[in-house]
Amino acid sequence: LIPALGAGGAATLYRELLVATLGRIAGAGLAPLECCCAPDPRHPLFLQLQRRHGLELSRQQGCDLGGRMEHAARIALQRARMVVLIGGDCPGLDAAYVERALAALRAGADAVIGPAEDGGYVLLGLSRIDGHLFRGMPWGSDRVLDETRQRLRRLDWRWRELEPLWDLDRPRDLARYRRLIRDAAAGRWPAPAG
Repeated sequence: LIPALGAGGAATLYRELLVATLGRIAGAGLAPLECCCAPDPRHPLFLQLQRRHGLELSRQQGCDLGGRMEHAARIALQRARMVVLIGGDCPGLDAAYVERALAALRAGADAVIGPAEDGGYVLLGLSRIDGHLFRGMPWGSDRVLDETRQRLRRLDWRWRELEPLWDLDRPRDLARYRRLIRDAAAGRWPAPAG
């Protein structure tokens, strides 16, 4: 989004999205929430969100998106039977969506994918961990979802998929987001998730 908004504009938008995502999910009390932060969990925004929502804060660790996700999942699965990883860039991701992922994991799925319309995913739930799900993945491409499915097949894992949602990854996604915000301001919120 930096080409369309500049670095500062993209950071402002991401802050807005993160605050909104936590607002939609935290109040449901589905599970303990942890925000893996970059660059520093002591940033005033993260501390404010921690106070507001009772989040646990930790520093992201890993050299790329896959490494950061693998580390977060590995640590979470040392403390819990399942983990659901989400980002903050999917306006349609709400507590009901996360609850469906948790229900699938409780029902015996090894993994749950919340597909993104652009070929990635907006949610990954796991009840076990294998680094092959994250390493060498073509992050940021439209091949992530298909590659993840292939890797799950090779691991012989049981997985479920939720309905696809859209996320904000590219400048063309901004127009859709702006329409959603206009609808919210006009009282037509929540807008359809897709």
